[in-house]
Amino acid sequence: MTQKLSLPVDALLPEILSSLARNPNLVIEAPPGAGKTTRVPPALLKNIRGEVVVLEPRRIAARLAAQRVAAELGEKVGETAGYQVRLEEAIGPRTRIRYLTEGILTRRLLSDPELKGVDAVVLDEFHERHLESDFALALLKRLQRTRPELQVVVMSATLDAAPVAKYLGGCPMLRSEGRRFELSIEHLPYSPEPLQKQVSSAVERLVRESPTGHILVFLPGAAEIRRAMRECEPVAHRTGLLLLALHGDLSSAEQDRAVSPSSQRKVILATNVAESSVTVEGVTAVIDSGLARYATYSPWTGLPSLHIGRVSKASAIQRAGRAGRTGPGSVLRLYPEEDYLRRPDHDAPEIVRSDLSQLCLALRSMRIPHFDSIEWLDAPPVAAIESAESLLDRLNASGEMAKKLARYPLPPRLSRILVEAIDRDAGDDGCAAAALLGSGARSEKNDLLEALELPRDYRTEQHLKQLRRIARLSRQTSHNDDALLISVLAGFPDRVARRRAGNQVLLSTGGSAEVAGAPPAYEFMVAVDAEDRKEKPLPLVRMTARIEPEWLVDLFPDHVREQSNVVWNRTGERVEEVSALLYDELVIQESRGAAKDQAAAAELLAQQALEAGLERFIDGEAFEQWKVRMEFAGFEIPDISGALRNLCSGLRSFAELKNAAKDFIPLLEQTLDARLLREFAPVSIRLQNGRPTKINYEHGKAPWIASRLQDFFGMRETPRIGRDKTPVVVHLLAPNQRAVQTTTDLAGFWERLYPQVRRELMRRYPRHNWPEKP
Repeated sequence: MTQKLSLPVDALLPEILSSLARNPNLVIEAPPGAGKTTRVPPALLKNIRGEVVVLEPRRIAARLAAQRVAAELGEKVGETAGYQVRLEEAIGPRTRIRYLTEGILTRRLLSDPELKGVDAVVLDEFHERHLESDFALALLKRLQRTRPELQVVVMSATLDAAPVAKYLGGCPMLRSEGRRFELSIEHLPYSPEPLQKQVSSAVERLVRESPTGHILVFLPGAAEIRRAMRECEPVAHRTGLLLLALHGDLSSAEQDRAVSPSSQRKVILATNVAESSVTVEGVTAVIDSGLARYATYSPWTGLPSLHIGRVSKASAIQRAGRAGRTGPGSVLRLYPEEDYLRRPDHDAPEIVRSDLSQLCLALRSMRIPHFDSIEWLDAPPVAAIESAESLLDRLNASGEMAKKLARYPLPPRLSRILVEAIDRDAGDDGCAAAALLGSGARSEKNDLLEALELPRDYRTEQHLKQLRRIARLSRQTSHNDDALLISVLAGFPDRVARRRAGNQVLLSTGGSAEVAGAPPAYEFMVAVDAEDRKEKPLPLVRMTARIEPEWLVDLFPDHVREQSNVVWNRTGERVEEVSALLYDELVIQESRGAAKDQAAAAELLAQQALEAGLERFIDGEAFEQWKVRMEFAGFEIPDISGALRNLCSGLRSFAELKNAAKDFIPLLEQTLDARLLREFAPVSIRLQNGRPTKINYEHGKAPWIASRLQDFFGMRETPRIGRDKTPVVVHLLAPNQRAVQTTTDLAGFWERLYPQVRRELMRRYPRHNWPEKP
């Protein structure tokens, strides 16, 4: 039996048991190092006959806590105290304290809604506000309607306890003060150096200033840990440090090595798995990057994804506390104090920022009809609920299908792939695809089938074994690529894409995206791994899977429709009809031919003719003359576009329009009294000698005519036209067709100017007859 040291929370245990005897709900606040995780659950056994279930936010925390409790009881893990996490468990027939990760309890409630045999549930480190912990708390509160004796204990180090206590019916709140060892916290100024170099410099400084104690470094993810380990190797080699990693993707043995006692001084580079619940003995210094990877979801895939962000003040306090659990410690924060002060006090609960499709699936499988049927500590956003419901409807996840999908510890899309693959006798391949896509690992291949041929990492292999175990598959004798790819399509029916030029694809949602790596060799695909990019206009598709367009018609006939549109063939300058078969907003098949809809064809042809310019089809000068005539006659210009549409009726091309355009002006004149137009703005005037002369109209000027001077012999009055009998301007031309005089007063010209003009014309054109009195 491990020697049981006294911990601060021990003094609170009698009060905890007394409170639970009066009220089944309790909120406990206890700072890091108080011992709440390992001391409270065993104490609860004294007052109940059944089991205590303890929810932990991370697998490593559940496993280490169970090991610690078992050691203090002088037993092996799996006897009185055990654990059950994804991919691993240590549970026996006598186990009464079960440390579980949060999702395990949800899965148990699916098959055992009454939680038979469980008399107390402890939600540890509740301040992290994971989606599963909020869901578990809501389900437990609902269960207390039929099992009012069920004890629910919420524990946290940095939580604002009052709202939780109010949610649990105004239950009591207890606080353990914990140990208070002196901490030296220093904020470093901003540095432009890469994060791994900042970590190496900080490690070197701590080793120089303090020769003993382990160093715990908080980094956002496994990739940053690997880079920092490489950067720290020279200082570790020089000073005899042992570099160890600690994150969720490691095997249990690797995690145990990081947290186990060691005589050699260690530098443990960890993600936020070491932020709570896990005590690493001998840590006297913490280096905090101030960063973490936060769970979110991609709107393109609906799968969980992670992004790097700044931790809250509460998380920074938790991290710093790791250095002062057993004695005085020091903390180096790799960011300025001003940065710390601007951070939020707590992280936003996952339920208000995450995809809710898995939560929605669990409710459907439990036959809980609506989100409103559950009382939530923080209500999820309406838009997120609607999005989740819409996705599940698209996956046909209702009734028995919802139950089937909920069997697997997977996002609904991946569960749908697996269920479909099993139905198509490709269950083993479906497990492999779901494990690969669910692991979050990045593949060097952007094609799913090729990625499945690559060696699997530890996490994917473990996940695959778990899925095979749950599915209980019969042996798959052969591989059927089409069966697997159809199954992938069943899980991603809204992520269908069609290849365009280069690496771009068109999406069935109506947008475009860019495929990473080599362009796909196939035309139609599913974008199974995609993400938005703030720095780029198009989303990035990291992995695709081939599909055939006929699969869409067979699987989703309700989302396939026929559509015919008239379109403009720019090269042929003609209207054509495109008949298309669409899946959502994506064209999967199309054909072109002559447009059958005359009205639509005329509308488009007229629109294109107006854009090209009417002068391409009609005599521009004549048309301009006609418009000025209309203006002079006092008529409004008719609707040119309407007349053009009428002219285009029955036509399909510019060539046909050009041939028909000679009738355009007469067509315009059909909308007005052409007789009045001819009367008020005649095209020509007949002169004295019977010769017709064209009348020229110009905007802003009086109408004018031009003809040889001899043609006006015998005319004393100037011709007048229009409503106001406006005199036309007469251009009198010499035999060389140049004007010798311009006038609006013919009578005055003959009397005053003609004699002089006559002498000049007689001299220049002696063969012409120039009478004295014409």
